[in-house]
Amino acid sequence: MRTRRLGLLPVIVLAATGLLVPHAAAASPEFPPGDTGFHTFNEMAAEVAATAAAHPAIVRRFSIGTSYQGRQLWAVKVSDNVGVDEREPEVVFDGLHHADEHMSLEMTLAILRWLVTGYGTDPTITRLVDTREIWIVFALNPDGATYDIGGRTYHYWRKNRQPTPGSSSIGTDLNRNYDYRWGCCGGSSSTPSSSRYRGPKAFSAPETRAFRDFIASRVVDGRQQITASISFHTTGRLVMWPYGYTLTDVPSDMAAKDHKAFVAMGTAMAKSNGYTPEQASALYISSGTSRDWLYGRYRIFAFTIEMSPDSPAYPHDESIPTETGRNRGAVLYLLDMADCPYRSIGLSVDACRVTTGTVRR
Repeated sequence: MRTRRLGLLPVIVLAATGLLVPHAAAASPEFPPGDTGFHTFNEMAAEVAATAAAHPAIVRRFSIGTSYQGRQLWAVKVSDNVGVDEREPEVVFDGLHHADEHMSLEMTLAILRWLVTGYGTDPTITRLVDTREIWIVFALNPDGATYDIGGRTYHYWRKNRQPTPGSSSIGTDLNRNYDYRWGCCGGSSSTPSSSRYRGPKAFSAPETRAFRDFIASRVVDGRQQITASISFHTTGRLVMWPYGYTLTDVPSDMAAKDHKAFVAMGTAMAKSNGYTPEQASALYISSGTSRDWLYGRYRIFAFTIEMSPDSPAYPHDESIPTETGRNRGAVLYLLDMADCPYRSIGLSVDACRVTTGTVRR
């Protein structure tokens, strides 16, 4: 075995394959019969490694950290001059915060495929890769997702697989574990057995800490370089923007022009994918989410896209191309707007140079 540095964190790699397969992940289960078109953790890791190896000029693979059970939290950077930290707008996409939302992993993989196959052939994708730094975090909850398909049956498991101190219950809802308005306002639970258990404290889960540290690493000279993001979830076919913690459209911790830009961008993305655009709290109150944290702390224009219809709870694998493909326009739109989200409301790029990227403590 050998160690090499790929991006932010050192990664231990099997020399023969370029893949790290932790002991906990070695016997990764298969999906239930009829749904094997979905990617297991090992299958995802293999595809990401192969794609990075095939496109080294524009794809750099790295890990942002490890899950509770030791699985790598694989990510890539996609950009021209991929090994250089250029002064370009940055966008982050993530999937699989929730273990049973397997379509969200398929979405992050689809984005990677679109970028590498379109680069050099599709003028829009080529322009965006040349002028953006694009980060994709494929699966933030690989332990829970692996558990969810154990025995080739679905277990309706949402949380990670971290034991809760002082309790026999397992797991924290990663998307209630971020520290912005953590536990403030409903929409999460202090009961360890709840599927929406927020953890004993904010960032108690190693997976959310890893994502926190990655986002913090993109602060350069006191300014956050990431300007926009989408976190993919299921279900409901919604495009949602902050905040989830309050029903107020423009609370004191949101600028009025930010709200206007959120509405404009969310509406544009919903028009392209046929989803419903709404403030996150219109679905239900949720506190401690990555979306609220990304905007509340860093003023990143952070959206949640809920994929797939409400029924069935586990969409079948034949729907993967349709459900991922309908979001292509939304993904490209967000990448295009990343230089200045305020362009969505008619402001110039100069407006973004002054106000975006502010870090709030």
